[in-house]
Amino acid sequence: MDVMPILSSLKKRKVATVLVVAQIALCCAVLCNLMSMIGERVGRLQRDSGLDEAHVVVVQVMGGSVADDGAAIARSDLAAIQALPGVAAASTASLVPFANGAWNNAVSLQAGQQHPNLSASTYMGSEQLISAMGLELVAGREFLPSEFVDWGARDADGMVTPVPAVIVTRAVAEDLFPDASAVGEVIYSFGDTPLRVVGVVERLVRARDGGSSANYEHSILLPARLPYSGFARYVVRVNSPGDRQRVLKAAGRAIVQNHPGRILIEAYTGTLEALRENYYRKDRAMVLLLVTFCIALLTVAALGIVGLASFWVTQRTRQIGVRRALGATRTDIVRYFQTENFLLSSAGIVMGMLFAYAINRWLMDAYEMSRLSLAYLPAGALVIWLLGQVAVLLPARRAAAVPPAMATRNAL
Repeated sequence: MDVMPILSSLKKRKVATVLVVAQIALCCAVLCNLMSMIGERVGRLQRDSGLDEAHVVVVQVMGGSVADDGAAIARSDLAAIQALPGVAAASTASLVPFANGAWNNAVSLQAGQQHPNLSASTYMGSEQLISAMGLELVAGREFLPSEFVDWGARDADGMVTPVPAVIVTRAVAEDLFPDASAVGEVIYSFGDTPLRVVGVVERLVRARDGGSSANYEHSILLPARLPYSGFARYVVRVNSPGDRQRVLKAAGRAIVQNHPGRILIEAYTGTLEALRENYYRKDRAMVLLLVTFCIALLTVAALGIVGLASFWVTQRTRQIGVRRALGATRTDIVRYFQTENFLLSSAGIVMGMLFAYAINRWLMDAYEMSRLSLAYLPAGALVIWLLGQVAVLLPARRAAAVPPAMATRNAL
């Protein structure tokens, strides 16, 4: 179809044309950023923690007297849990993803390094920590029994017993040693005490999701048994998902009975899947809110296009009648309005993409939002194009349905 008559007609309606292009541009800019925000939130919801979530449960307890040997209490708690039917492995844990608490340490390649290479969540636990979490070892080995120490224990000279080894995630290994294997290398995370990397796990997320995908998998594991100090966290892997609720109840009872005066922290005792569900509830609510906002935005834009197209149909009744009298078919009339809308949408989309990046830059500076991915620009453009074509279809079909003689008579 020749677009010159369409452009000539639009020039005669400059104000209305500018308004509809501006509306489409603003809609496109906001839509692209909303799609980006939704994609980022959905990506967070779908992140793999690295743990065997279908088989892992967490028990947290607090209270009771700590005058007794905290290390002995922790050992007896673990013995009671490990003796339960259906338990594959159990360990104390300094951290668990999606639960309360955070323990982050700077990680450096040199002792006394002023600026660390990265920060990582620090997971500590007893001999079955790797197995209890269900982590996948991809290089090196697990900790040896001789490498485990009691956290905070001191020798005869009053010196704290150093932790001799560390296991890191693949993300940490690749960031620290991009051109070589991390196994056998030395890193520093607790002062000048060297930590020998003995293994690499595929994935273990940070205990608290800060939103950035760049450091989400920066975690390290240390062979350090944690004493009971008025609070304890136990991670347990069961033989089958069907054992989880039974083991949770039995483990809770066993721990409370093992050392009187303690209570379970109900909010953070449960299956790892349930903890994830609760942890990301605000993100799910935000996704729903953003989707609702997108629908409302597109609805308003569609109504605006319908209203303007209906107005233009009324204003061009005589023109439509003349074209019909000269042999234009109903399809020609519909195609005319669709082409006109496509041109307006295209102009608005070009402007909208520039606005989208401007809005994204402002959001990055003001709210630390991530950079807008280029993939959302064509996606937003396609939505706007389709919306415009659907919205203009009804007014265009109504115009095409008017008989030529009726249209000409009404215009007189």
